[in-house]
Amino acid sequence: DVQLVESGGGLVQAGGSLRLSCAASGFTFDDYAIGWLRQAPGKEREGILCININNSSIYYADSVKGRFTISSDNAKNTVYLQMNSLKPEDTAVYYCAADLVAGPKGCRYRHIELWGQGTLVTVSS
Repeated sequence: DVQLVESGGGLVQAGGSLRLSCAASGFTFDDYAIGWLRQAPGKEREGILCININNSSIYYADSVKGRFTISSDNAKNTVYLQMNSLKPEDTAVYYCAADLVAGPKGCRYRHIELWGQGTLVTVSS
């Protein structure tokens, strides 16, 4: 079975940092691209970070640009989301997702739609 499991969420003060992890099983990053979504209270889920498969650049939503970065450890089949300079408006449930790639209007699913159970990030002011 293909599966994604997020971890690393928690409570942090504004200006702080967190690193989320996403462990993938049942597939490799050669098969599907991993991106990140989030859903804030009362808002729709939004894609915040995903890869452009045409040129390998990273799409960042304006709300996280310059503060969030993605990295991966292929040996561990794990992707990380490093979040710096956190703001209260970053409070949300964060999901890693596959096969999430950059499209003309932001992140979109390509071959499959898969996401984990999510991990809650709360940023206090």
